[in-house]
Amino acid sequence: MCEIPHKAMRKIKIAGSRSLYNFARVITKAFDFSFDHAFGFYDSFGSLRNAKMVYELFVDAGEEAISPTAQGVKKTKISQAFIKPDEKMLFLFDYGDEWRFTVELKEIRKTEEKESEPVILESVGKAPVQYLPCEEEG
Repeated sequence: MCEIPHKAMRKIKIAGSRSLYNFARVITKAFDFSFDHAFGFYDSFGSLRNAKMVYELFVDAGEEAISPTAQGVKKTKISQAFIKPDEKMLFLFDYGDEWRFTVELKEIRKTEEKESEPVILESVGKAPVQYLPCEEEG
């Protein structure tokens, strides 16, 4: 696993009616990552096996999930996973490299249908490089 020497934050506005799958795509795009690995959302930031709320792409793919109670990400809406402000979940992208993102619901707003496209509202810090060269080439 490569070490990330800096932190980056993105504030994203997205409709709660969107799926967690769509949300994952927006998060990875906001950090200039390729959307090319499995992922999941967890209410535990330590051991994933301790998570009570688990949403994984594995479920949608018909593969074994970390938890027997895991739900898929393609049909689960953001508003089903994040109920009230200040709730946080771990978004784990790429189980090999284990990119870990803290996702926090800051506020819930009523929006018009025309405002339903995701928007990056704020970008702080430089995004890490998804595929770092971890060893000196020589």
